[in-house]
Amino acid sequence: MRGIYYEERGPRNGAPLIFSSGLGGSGNYWRPNIEQSAQYVDFQEEHRVILYDHRGTGRSDRILPPVVSVEEMADDMLAVMDATGVQKANLVGHAAGAAAALSIAIHRPERVQTLTLVNGWSFADPHFLRCFDARLALLRDSGPRAYVRAQPLFLYPPDWISDNAARLASEDDDHLAHFAGVEAYEKRIAALAAFDVDARLSDVSVPTLVLAAADDMLVPPKCSRHLATHIRGAQHRVMPWGGHACNVTDPATFNRLVLDFLRS
Repeated sequence: MRGIYYEERGPRNGAPLIFSSGLGGSGNYWRPNIEQSAQYVDFQEEHRVILYDHRGTGRSDRILPPVVSVEEMADDMLAVMDATGVQKANLVGHAAGAAAALSIAIHRPERVQTLTLVNGWSFADPHFLRCFDARLALLRDSGPRAYVRAQPLFLYPPDWISDNAARLASEDDDHLAHFAGVEAYEKRIAALAAFDVDARLSDVSVPTLVLAAADDMLVPPKCSRHLATHIRGAQHRVMPWGGHACNVTDPATFNRLVLDFLRS
């Protein structure tokens, strides 16, 4: 498909499962959840997994319009579905990806089999806006390397950062090599700050799992509680530990919770 990089894993006849990542936008974010492991079941054993890089990030087209919206992010996810011949899919979105998936569930519910919102929100919260402002200031004033070095502080619990210091250091160069740039982050953050579908949550009619980490320091867990309260029939699950990127820090628990929901 022109402009958007995507790849598929798992059996072609499996139930389609699309993962949409957060601000960084890379499909590689979900590697801990689809890699073979003796400790836990990965998603591609049971599903046709589709990963993609958001427009403006990773291996996708880096050219963005002057103003970016979450609705356009949702349109790109629908375009990936069209390119892969998927009429209806299970959507798993993390943060920005959750916002895009939620937009699809509201505006195009016929394309959604199930909806999983991971550390998501329905309108901008003052705390994560403050975090975004701090990250942008760091990026503008100190440059991409400082931004990449600081990013784990927002994503992971302190003990995990300490225990995985060598891993994080080895990933820095890769993140810098594929860095989206200041302008792309400014546009994507502005889109997330403008996103507000709070008045439409009662319109969500698809089976929904709202999943949060209790120690997420970027998106307050109360945002997920709000989603679960206002989406009819939504299941609410809280991981006691894992941080904003809880699917990376504790893939075994994350996979179990989401797979239990999908199987139900």
